[in-house]
Amino acid sequence: MEEFVLEGHEFIELTSLLKVTGLCGSGGIAKCLIADGQVRVDGQVELRKRCKIRQGQLVEFEGHKIQIV
Repeated sequence: MEEFVLEGHEFIELTSLLKVTGLCGSGGIAKCLIADGQVRVDGQVELRKRCKIRQGQLVEFEGHKIQIV
């Protein structure tokens, strides 16, 4: 499991998280994968591309898990 530190920010958008962690090559690809139902947040499929991911949440994609701290 990876950890992603918000570094003083309140949240990060889901598409941005997938992009900055290197799980997606671009924001456009991330949007398509989210719309296709391939991303889970706290165990639930998340279809909102601009979903605000906050401290304590867990994002899952293609076997990767990212804990937000």
